[in-house]
Amino acid sequence: MSSVSPQRAYLLAHPDAGGEFVWSIAAEAQLTSAATLSCRFVLRGDMERLRLPRGRAGHRADGLWKHTCFEAFVSAPGSNGYHEFNFSPALDWAAYRFQGYREGMSAATLVQAPGLQVHRDRDGLELAATVHLAGLSALASARELRLALAAVIEEQDGRLAYWALRHPAGNPDFHHPESFALELRST
Repeated sequence: MSSVSPQRAYLLAHPDAGGEFVWSIAAEAQLTSAATLSCRFVLRGDMERLRLPRGRAGHRADGLWKHTCFEAFVSAPGSNGYHEFNFSPALDWAAYRFQGYREGMSAATLVQAPGLQVHRDRDGLELAATVHLAGLSALASARELRLALAAVIEEQDGRLAYWALRHPAGNPDFHHPESFALELRST
């Protein structure tokens, strides 16, 4: 199994919905030749002011984006469709397939649940996710992928802050084609 080094970047706060208690969110992603996508998010901030979902059993769950979660939107070159993966600090996850920009949404069938690991300390949170792409035909055979990495961060008062590699003009929209700012290649 071969791979290239992870691609690293910092997520940017949305200018109209960036919150005030997160100092930075670093993200990295890597694609291996074994059709595995690895993502890691490192949030630094005032953890006492952020609301994190409580730990659960690590099940598939809808609506994770309504609270603190980290997200990866993944497309293969030449495809109008894409997949959305949501990762909660509570270890829950979601996977969806879209036929086009916000069109034709359905639950994506994964051969194996994503592997999630979370570490929290008083100044931050780190979430690592491993997604096995086998069974997702458009992604499993791709040697190159485009990603939009993002995070939704909930503050104690319920306000949501939106972070992404790139924000299109207007309201936060992680699905927008301009958000797919990271390219990964496998060897």
